[in-house]
Amino acid sequence: MKTLIKLSAVCAAISAVVLSTAAQAQTVDPVVLTFSTVGDSRQDPAKVDSTQKPLTQQDYQWLQNSKAWSRIMREIGSKKANLLFFNGDMIMGYGNTDPANVNNASVAGVVNSDLVRYYTQSAFWRGMVAPLIESGTYVVPVAGNHEVQCRSGAVTTGTGVVASVTSSTQWANVTCKDVNGVTATGKLGMKVNEDAWRANFGDLIVDSGRMNAVLPNGLTVSSISGNTTSTAPGSADGLTTDQSKLSYSFDVGNSHFAIINTDPAGADSTAPANWLNADFSAAQARGAQHFFVFGHKPAYTYFYNSSATAGGLDANAAGTANRDAFWSTIESYGATYFCGHEHTFNMAQPVKKNADGTTTTSSAYQVLVGSGGSPFDAATLAAGETVTDRYYAYANVSVFQSGKVQIDAYGFSDTYGPTKLLQRVTLGH
Repeated sequence: MKTLIKLSAVCAAISAVVLSTAAQAQTVDPVVLTFSTVGDSRQDPAKVDSTQKPLTQQDYQWLQNSKAWSRIMREIGSKKANLLFFNGDMIMGYGNTDPANVNNASVAGVVNSDLVRYYTQSAFWRGMVAPLIESGTYVVPVAGNHEVQCRSGAVTTGTGVVASVTSSTQWANVTCKDVNGVTATGKLGMKVNEDAWRANFGDLIVDSGRMNAVLPNGLTVSSISGNTTSTAPGSADGLTTDQSKLSYSFDVGNSHFAIINTDPAGADSTAPANWLNADFSAAQARGAQHFFVFGHKPAYTYFYNSSATAGGLDANAAGTANRDAFWSTIESYGATYFCGHEHTFNMAQPVKKNADGTTTTSSAYQVLVGSGGSPFDAATLAAGETVTDRYYAYANVSVFQSGKVQIDAYGFSDTYGPTKLLQRVTLGH
């Protein structure tokens, strides 16, 4: 009995030392700002993941992975993140939200229109994140391709999606138009969808009063800037539609945050590289020391297996040149790029191919967290493949007073096992 008491006393003493050391470290170098980031929570009626079938009637109706996304939000809230950057594809979208396309002849025609679907899906997602905002984590939205692009054709469900449904057409054939108003096929950004984005998410971009209320230690948001220069005549980025509230930036203390639209109308799969470079230069002149960028599509595609195809800013020759200019700015300012689009997790320094055929490992990190609930890109895992390719994951970032930045990636399996620390990266030290 005495031995047990002694062991208990020893354990208590060790615990006290550990807690004291942790508290001392926090006192010596306190965390001054925290934020989390993730993307891609929308459901896909045509490609529901095998582990998500059958969908609940709720998720079939509103096209969301409520179970995974709700859990991620609870965990982010428990970590007391001051901000959450959601990297796009919060809705299925993919329609043409032009009001002229709404069939006003019947209630069904209105309800089933692309415009109303965009608004109702957005409203459902906004309702899910509202408690997070009210409990102290401000949500910063990033436009994804499902919000701003139109995809021609029809979207249909597969078999076994919902127990009572074998297959059906989710909505009618979608007609897309390019920036010149000409009917086009494939996936392309549309001005009307960019307008719908601002109408549904613009109040969060950036509500300085609400953001200041959750920021710690007297920090405030400042130097809010929107990308209005890229659409000016003769601008270097050559965009043709208003990008305000699609690409924008702001400061919090000595940290600078830039959000970019990677599918602007008429320039899909590109980044506003020139705007970003000018934006960073101005932020540095103000005294910014940390640079964080959030977009939807990755700069460098993560090839999770041999069947994966390029889908980021490197998806075509034009995109690759734009990607290189964009990434040059990322590296020059020691920035970190957070993104989604690929429904998986990967945090790495990209390997760049040089003109002479050699390769160079980038000095900057790309943090891919398109793992907020959408069907995994890796439908199954073959022998030897990374198990975290099918993890629901998010990143939590801590900015310390010393200037150190720590990125912790957390995740849980497709069977909803325990949450694990997947990877930790420390910058600035």
